[in-house]
Amino acid sequence: MTKAIFTTRIDPSYNDSPEQFYHFPKQYLSRVKKTIGDWIVYYEPSRTGKQSARRDGRKAYFAIAQVVSIREDHQIKDHYYADVTGYMEFDRSIPFRENDHFYESALRSQQGQTATGVFQNAVRAVPEEEYGLLLQAGFATILTEQEPAHIEMNQPGLKEEQQIFQRPIIEQITKRPFRDVAFKHNIRRAYDSTCAITGLKLINGGGRCEIEAAHIRPVGDGHNGPDSIRNGLALSRTFHWMFDRGLISLSNDHKILTAENLIPDQVQGMLPRDHKIQIPNDPALQPHPQYLEYHRDTIFKG
Repeated sequence: MTKAIFTTRIDPSYNDSPEQFYHFPKQYLSRVKKTIGDWIVYYEPSRTGKQSARRDGRKAYFAIAQVVSIREDHQIKDHYYADVTGYMEFDRSIPFRENDHFYESALRSQQGQTATGVFQNAVRAVPEEEYGLLLQAGFATILTEQEPAHIEMNQPGLKEEQQIFQRPIIEQITKRPFRDVAFKHNIRRAYDSTCAITGLKLINGGGRCEIEAAHIRPVGDGHNGPDSIRNGLALSRTFHWMFDRGLISLSNDHKILTAENLIPDQVQGMLPRDHKIQIPNDPALQPHPQYLEYHRDTIFKG
């Protein structure tokens, strides 16, 4: 198995859906085969549209996923899909280069500049050590919050022991507790800690945010929803409870739907007059129609 970088775009020329599958041509088939069962990092290049002149991409690593299988694309000759699971966004986008540091050493030329020829490869193998550094940078905020207080990594004599803690840090990203924290962090940031329905920014007296992160397509009970911002909403506790139980849902144009005779009048009065939720301005962070449709078809009692 091999860890790798998969390049994808906001508006891909291939039929990508990073939370579910990665579309690629035959030239990368042997490389992608080596990643089956292992983890990859998604990278967004500067060119994001089908027109090469568009350069509004982040030029950054933004998420991880695990490759589970490869299947042939029966619509386009010599193209394939890599099916993935475990998708999760970093708590910040990581530029491929920060000052003089390249997260992929292969992208650094002998002169210390960017090796553009290597960059043109949409699928690039990455060593375990560099993959670990990407995770530590991408989840830096969450790892800092979860780091045990008694571990003082800067104490004399603990430099070698630091390597011992890297493996558990890498492994814990697959565990539900870590993923829940990362998902909540990303949703709160995308929605500015504001309930999408009421428009209230709920901060308690201690400065702690009380807004919760709701999955649109649930992650448990066989629903297999991803930990993607596009599969999430920032909601107050009451509306999170109602959304999870199908008492309310959303149309594809983000209008609130309510289950008839199941919503108390007091709650009806808390809904916005136009029945539309507040969503992030960035289209890449907005609820995706496929997850909204799943919630209406599978969870909603309306």
